[in-house]
Amino acid sequence: MRCKDFYPDDAVVEWEMYLEAPSPDLPPWGALNQRSWPRYVEPVVNDGSGLSAVSAQLTHALAGATPSRLRGLSDRWTARLRDEDGDEMTDNDPLAVLTGVAGLAQRAVRSGGDLRLYCWHC
Repeated sequence: MRCKDFYPDDAVVEWEMYLEAPSPDLPPWGALNQRSWPRYVEPVVNDGSGLSAVSAQLTHALAGATPSRLRGLSDRWTARLRDEDGDEMTDNDPLAVLTGVAGLAQRAVRSGGDLRLYCWHC
């Protein structure tokens, strides 16, 4: 899945936080910055590219998320992106992105550990 106009490492931190404690309110930046960040399996290099692993906790949470929970996460994530950028934020449909990633997470979970989720940062 190709996405643009947001940072995947920021997104997965917020997604994990929301799925642990759903809320319509945006968490303060300080709360997000204190969380564990994705583990880079290939560090970000001079061209801005890198590869990070999505945590097993988030993979399982996304795999088990109901459509209404994904919509709630999408609404909050959209509000965060608009707060950051002050405009229409992205060419992507945030709910479609989350639904697609949740589908990949379901496959990873069903694989019994043979598959994992990764974010390519570029």
